[in-house]
Amino acid sequence: MKKSALLLFFLGIAVFAWSQENEKEKGFKKENLFSGGTISLSFFNNTFLIGANPVLGYRLANWVDGGIVVNYQWTSIRDYPRTDDRTRQSIYGGGVFARLFPINFLFAQVQVEHNFINQKLIPGPNSFSSKENFTTSANSLLIGGGYTSGRDKYTNTPFFYMSILFDVSGNQNSPYIDSRGRTIPIIRGGVNIPLFQ
Repeated sequence: MKKSALLLFFLGIAVFAWSQENEKEKGFKKENLFSGGTISLSFFNNTFLIGANPVLGYRLANWVDGGIVVNYQWTSIRDYPRTDDRTRQSIYGGGVFARLFPINFLFAQVQVEHNFINQKLIPGPNSFSSKENFTTSANSLLIGGGYTSGRDKYTNTPFFYMSILFDVSGNQNSPYIDSRGRTIPIIRGGVNIPLFQ
């Protein structure tokens, strides 16, 4: 009987201490803020591409992060063999994302974006084309998943990640949909860095 009473007493103290600790943890904590993102650089087949996707996020819980993302990508394509035409394209925009971590090294991601697309055709000396400008905007709904190098549930430490996302919006003007309406996989690798540790 004494052991049971003593056990209940210590259990009550532990529950009381745990509830006091949880009360202190509620509210905004700057330690949960993180930054990071991805960069792009590519040279291939008369094409040059450079871009960046910086993020600012907040760890909402041990298993979910949310935040905002900014997108920028610049592409230059030159058609050497035929006409020497050049195409220049800028894509910029922003959005919000959520990452769910069922396991500390795997995540599912949902991201909503709005991108602005500016495209310019510059005809070459042997071209029959005329100079053209094309501007549009598009919403995208990106869904996918990824792998992290070591996201810890209890401490904020930097980690790298790889993800693959697909645009499921069906918007024909999306930068992630090709000219035949097929979704182009978006493969990204980046880093998350806590702002305050």
